Amino acid sequence: MSPYTTTPYWRLSGFYFFYFASLGVFVPYWGLYLQWQGFSAQEIGQLTAVFLGTRIIAPNLWAWLADIHEQRMRIVRVTSIIGTLAFSALLLNNSYIWIATVMLIFSIFWNATLPQFEANTLEHLGENSHHYSKIRLWGSIGFIITVTTFGVVFERVSIELMPVALIVTMTGIWIMSLSVPESSHRDLTDNQQSLKDILKKPAILAFFTVCFLVILSHGPYYTFYSIYLEQNGYSRSLIGQLWALGVLAEIVVFLFMHRFIPRFGLRLIIIISLLLSTLRWSLIGLFPDIITVLIFAQLLHAASFGTFHAAAIAWVHQHFIGKNQARGQALYSSIGFGAGGVLGSLTSGYLWESPGPTLTFLLAGISTLLATYVAHRWLSFEK
Repeated sequence: MSPYTTTPYWRLSGFYFFYFASLGVFVPYWGLYLQWQGFSAQEIGQLTAVFLGTRIIAPNLWAWLADIHEQRMRIVRVTSIIGTLAFSALLLNNSYIWIATVMLIFSIFWNATLPQFEANTLEHLGENSHHYSKIRLWGSIGFIITVTTFGVVFERVSIELMPVALIVTMTGIWIMSLSVPESSHRDLTDNQQSLKDILKKPAILAFFTVCFLVILSHGPYYTFYSIYLEQNGYSRSLIGQLWALGVLAEIVVFLFMHRFIPRFGLRLIIIISLLLSTLRWSLIGLFPDIITVLIFAQLLHAASFGTFHAAAIAWVHQHFIGKNQARGQALYSSIGFGAGGVLGSLTSGYLWESPGPTLTFLLAGISTLLATYVAHRWLSFEK
């Protein structure tokens, strides 16, 4: 059954478009903006970790509130506008303490939106959850548009415009959230397992361990990749194009994930994604001066994020049902993007200047290699 006829496809897609358009401004250019402000590699890692750190707690807090009030989209609407207003305070001061405080407050509200929206999207899809990637791909399109457009703008004008650009795209998130309805397809039956019983299963513990290690491995990429490329002589417009290439590969994967998941199963897709992730981080670390290698490594973003994320969302949807759906999405966000993201950003910040970028990326590869072992050993075989 097509998602075009069974869900508010374009309204859901529009939200993803602006959400990831915002990330297309923030992720590639936040480090460059902080570097332009004069912060060191350690400070950049710390300020990025502040943003990611609230994901450890905030998604679970908002999921708990959503369960009580059963109004996920209202939470998304309120937190998206408050988050936008909070980030606007960044324009008032550029001291380390001020930026850290702004990022702390902003990220508490920012990190409320996506897990709740993901749960709402999957509930709209119902039995057609494998079509999730057809909606999510519009987020990737939004990312590509902003990362390429602002790469040129920041090169020709100034990276100083980065906060303003982000405020504009975040306003788009709030506007789109006003049009998305609450799902009426929730399974609120009482015969589902408790969250405590679900979390005792070895396969579930293995899954969250894998998520932690995967996002940990992305630490040097999300925090320092743009700085790394600029240090190796690449222009900001080309940096934006390389980021866009990776997300373009992700889009291609999203177009076919609804076929891959039923055919190959989640476990195999996750393991292959992890192996290709290890290859990707190794290539970036060892060959930053060879553009053809970097292009190939960016194409592997289809695996290190695209196939892994789609499979992970489907895994959560399979194992956390009913009221546990939002909690499962929150745990995926807090353990992976929260705890894993914080440790990845902090660690890469302390390793970046010594022993240096090459070893930092190779350690990222070791992280995904360890995740491969965990997935192979403990993830169940079910599709």
